[in-house]
Amino acid sequence: MNSRKEQLKAFDRLLTIMDELREQCPWDRKQTMESLRHLTIEETYELGDAILDNDLDEVKKELGDLLLHLVFYSKIGSETGDFDIADVANGICDKLIDRHPHIYGDVEVADEEEVKKNWENLKLKEGKKSVLEGVPRSLPAMVKASRIQDKVAGVGFDWEEPQQVFEKLQEELEELQHEVNDENKDKIEAEFGDVLFSMINYARFLDVNPENALERTNKKFIQRFQYLESKAKENKKALKDMSLAEMDVFWNEAKSL
Repeated sequence: MNSRKEQLKAFDRLLTIMDELREQCPWDRKQTMESLRHLTIEETYELGDAILDNDLDEVKKELGDLLLHLVFYSKIGSETGDFDIADVANGICDKLIDRHPHIYGDVEVADEEEVKKNWENLKLKEGKKSVLEGVPRSLPAMVKASRIQDKVAGVGFDWEEPQQVFEKLQEELEELQHEVNDENKDKIEAEFGDVLFSMINYARFLDVNPENALERTNKKFIQRFQYLESKAKENKKALKDMSLAEMDVFWNEAKSL
C-alpha cells in the first residue's frame, strides 16, 4: 500500500489535472453541476454493480470515477467563490468529529446501536426539524424505505423483536389479499406498498440489505434466463414455440450451474 505522502501526492496530481482540463478541454470547460449530476448517479450505480460482483479491480476504477466527480464539483464551486476541495474536506472532517463524541469527546457508548441513536439525536440538535430530512427525495423507493426505517429506528421508533415484524408482514399480506378478492385496484396498490415496506423492514431485522438481495436475485435470474435462451438457440427453437415443460428442463440445468 502507498504511504500517506504518496496518497497526498496522487491527490495533488488529480487536482492539477482537473485544473488543466477545466482550462484547456472544451468538454470539461463546458460542464456545470447540473450537467454532471446524471453522470454522477450513473457512476454510483456502476460502483454498486462492481461491489455486488466483488470485482475489486472494477471497484477501484469506479471509485476513481466518483473521486473525479467530487473534485470536478469542488472545482466548479471554487470558480464561483462558494467553496473548494479544502472546504469540502474540512466540512466532512468537522462533521465526523462532532458526530463522534464517543471518540473525540467524553461520551461513552455500549455498542453500534447507541452510536446510531446518538448520531440521529446530534443531527436534531444541529437544527434539523425531522430525522427524515436527510433522506433524499430522488432515492429509489426501496433504498428510500430502508433509509427511512433506519433513521426512525435510530430515535427509538422500532419493533422490539423480528417476530413482531414478521407478524406485521403477515397482517399486511392478508389485507392485500382481501383487496385483491374485492378487486379494488386503488386499495390493492396501497396494500401492496405496505407489504413491500414491511418486507424491507423485516429484512433489516434479519440483517439483510433488501436492495442487494433483490439485485443478486436479478443477476441470478438474468444468468439463468440467458442460459435458457442459449440452449433454445442450440436446439434451433424459439422460446415462444417451447412449452413451459421444455423450458423448465433448461431452467433446472441453469440452477445447477
